[in-house]
Amino acid sequence: MFQGVARLVLALALFALAAVPARGQSLSGSSASLDRQNRVAHENDFTYIDTVSRLRSFAEQGWLIGVEPDADFVLHAVSFPYARPEVALFINRLAPQYRAACGEQLVVTSLTRPISRQPANASDRSVHPTGMAVDFRYSGNRGCRAWLERVLVSLEGAGVLEATRERNPAHYHVALFPARYAAYVEQLTEDSDLSQGAPYVVQPGDSLWRIAQAHDTTVDALRRTNGLRGNQIYRGQILDIPVGG
Repeated sequence: MFQGVARLVLALALFALAAVPARGQSLSGSSASLDRQNRVAHENDFTYIDTVSRLRSFAEQGWLIGVEPDADFVLHAVSFPYARPEVALFINRLAPQYRAACGEQLVVTSLTRPISRQPANASDRSVHPTGMAVDFRYSGNRGCRAWLERVLVSLEGAGVLEATRERNPAHYHVALFPARYAAYVEQLTEDSDLSQGAPYVVQPGDSLWRIAQAHDTTVDALRRTNGLRGNQIYRGQILDIPVGG
């Protein structure tokens, strides 16, 4: 029965994801974007944590989990290294791809912030106090910025997050939609059916057709396994190779 309920929850989450209206993505931010972020927070019944002691209580209860840096990402001036579990999953999936693509660590500059510790320039509609947001440093490497922006725009188009390129100070603000992102990752995992050894890192001159031919699979299988909507891939991207062609 539990599996049946879990599948129903997943199906509903995927239905909600599919129902997100298409729109142009530019990372420019808007009042409508803030509306979406806050609506998702309320849909998930997320508390806007007001104090440091309450944040620590949420961590003790397991509603927030610790985010531990590793070889692929670092925390810079993060006062409270805690986030919703799905945000931690998002960082742990994104960071190794970012490092492989541009050769530097991803830098996380902010996670959960209680309302009492919000900076003076923060919006009073910020979702950082809910634990569903993460900020990334604006890299000095143009290639790294271009890669990260492509990925964020793609995921925003998939309806699993809202991303904004902030100007003062320069950074990327990401509000993750936890249930939708978890369903998105679960679908990718189910479609992949396992991978053959290590994931494949896209090389200069690669195409989906060439990769499919080299690994005895098909372009359609590569698209399904990696959640690709078209044929565009880029240097440093990590692809899972499906088993069985």
